[in-house]
Amino acid sequence: MRTISLVLLLSLFMPIALAETPEERGLAIAREADRRDQGWGDSSASMAMILRNSQGDESHRQLRVRNLEVEGDGDKTLTIFDEPLDVKGTALLTFSHKTGPDDQWLYLPSLARVKRISSRNKSGPFMGSEFAYEDISSDEVEKYTYRYLRDEVYEGMDCFVMERYPVDPHSGYTRQLVWIDQAEYRPQQVIFYDRKDALLKTLRFRDYRQYLDQYWRADRFLMENHQTGKSTELHWSDQQFRQGLTDRDFDQNSLRRAR
Repeated sequence: MRTISLVLLLSLFMPIALAETPEERGLAIAREADRRDQGWGDSSASMAMILRNSQGDESHRQLRVRNLEVEGDGDKTLTIFDEPLDVKGTALLTFSHKTGPDDQWLYLPSLARVKRISSRNKSGPFMGSEFAYEDISSDEVEKYTYRYLRDEVYEGMDCFVMERYPVDPHSGYTRQLVWIDQAEYRPQQVIFYDRKDALLKTLRFRDYRQYLDQYWRADRFLMENHQTGKSTELHWSDQQFRQGLTDRDFDQNSLRRAR
């Protein structure tokens, strides 16, 4: 009888012992989203950037973006401004890293020089937009710690809702709330809180398309700043993958070569 009672007791407590903590589940969701987006190699796209002030007045910019997937580390990204004339030729090169601060360099054609972006300035606005320099980097799993909060229906989709906390002490955010759809593990919405833990911005992803029968990309990003009333909208087009881009297309000389 004692043996049976012990087995019964253990069976009652085993599910509790084996249950995921909110931190473990949040990390597992982030890892699965990352796993599903591996292997695309390189990509390029055109992007229209629409800046809106608090009165709704708009200004428009046209850009090109190139990306290179790096095995064992974060992605490399080159962003080039084509229009308007006052920013034409401006280029940002980003080396994202899984651990440690990202490396970023900005080329300003008016000064004909490359400026390194300090890790302490990554929270500053990127070219007057509502995206910070740190938002331009790829979202590597290791950049955050995580906590699963709940399941929730968001715009008709079953989603995981989790909280993530930047590891970088110089981040402009204390935490972010992230909605990831349960069907494809795509980010649908991110809410950002500033260093005082006050609501700062909301980023929404719209109009997803699938490429190479596997990789999902949103055609529209909308970043709204709740503190200033400003917003920035990004419209992506002409997504191309596996074009044979190499590290040479993402060195500092590529900033000056960008046309």
